[in-house]
Amino acid sequence: MSKVLARRGRWSAYKLVMMQAAVAGVTSIFFFATWGAQYGLSALAGGAIAVLPNFVFATLAFSHTGASSAGKVIKTFYWGEAVKLLLTIAMFSLVFINWKVGFMPLFVCYTLALIVHWTAPLYFKQS
Repeated sequence: MSKVLARRGRWSAYKLVMMQAAVAGVTSIFFFATWGAQYGLSALAGGAIAVLPNFVFATLAFSHTGASSAGKVIKTFYWGEAVKLLLTIAMFSLVFINWKVGFMPLFVCYTLALIVHWTAPLYFKQS
């Protein structure tokens, strides 16, 4: 039973990450079509900075479930959140150090992906 719960939770988290990736992709295409390659790539970088750490968190956080492993569940959620935060900081640092990015598309796409992350659970129904 606990493996089913872990799989269901992981699948819900992955659906959320896929929604974020779709919004980031559409936003990147919009910036690319409207303002060119540099803005499109900057928006894509912002989307990746939002999406990849959430994917890592979903993978780590939903690796254990069940009453018998409650301590492991809490530990993996904390561990997943810590890794997500550090990965976000590292990705922002790498992008700012190594690329000439447009700040506006980077932060617009990053913010839109975060808004999807905050609002998407309102649209998902758990049965």
